[in-house]
Amino acid sequence: MTAPLYAADGTAKGDVSLDAAIFGIEPNVSVMHQVVTAQLAAARAGTHSTKTRAEVRGGGRKPWRQKGLGRARHGSIRSPSWTGGGVAHGPKPRDYSQRTPKKMKQLALRSALSARAADGQIRVVEAFDWDGPKTRKAADLLKAMESGSKVLVVVDRTDTVANRSLRNLENVIVNGQVNPYDVLWADTVVFTSATLDAVTGAKDYSVGDEDFVKEDAGRQSPVAGKEVPSSPTPDPSEDSEPTADSRQPTADSDEAASAAEEEST
Repeated sequence: MTAPLYAADGTAKGDVSLDAAIFGIEPNVSVMHQVVTAQLAAARAGTHSTKTRAEVRGGGRKPWRQKGLGRARHGSIRSPSWTGGGVAHGPKPRDYSQRTPKKMKQLALRSALSARAADGQIRVVEAFDWDGPKTRKAADLLKAMESGSKVLVVVDRTDTVANRSLRNLENVIVNGQVNPYDVLWADTVVFTSATLDAVTGAKDYSVGDEDFVKEDAGRQSPVAGKEVPSSPTPDPSEDSEPTADSRQPTADSDEAASAAEEEST
């Protein structure tokens, strides 16, 4: 499987071969759906909140007496049935993130890239080797590649020229790491020669971990920047004071034991 290769000025340079293990597998639609759902869920703020009848200000006094007025019985003006009262079963702040296995995220990314490669929507640029940031040249390059209306350009984060040239273009995402959602959102995925080699050769480059919730590895100190000291392991070579159970019986203890036996007889 191949993809067209272009120079920075938009001229075609031939084709570049794509790794079949990444760009040539059978797309797994169910895994892509699960991973994209988890990615969108992790992006939710989860800050929605409502007040219950206990949290609304006021309503501590019974509005009127229980009997004798012919009115309905009420104990508080902050009941959910009252205007201005609390909300029954309302939303509270929560974390929507889902734990997604790393292999599943990698499979979803390979499936998304394979789907785009099968449609012929993978492009490769040698490098954005201009003298400085050129938005007009970047737009002309994408037009020459027939990239479509929505484009994902995968560039190195340290490539200042490429990032500044592409960041103001409409419907163009500039990303240093690839994730399944961006690949499926875009009509065309554009790599540079460097990022294509990185995606093909480095496993750690495969999925952008910032798009998912990371799990804490190991124990963390409550004070930022400090490690939790581990308990020292005893050194068997050091001499330790014998305990009461490990002390050897002395001659005085033997005599006392024999005397106790004679008295009992």
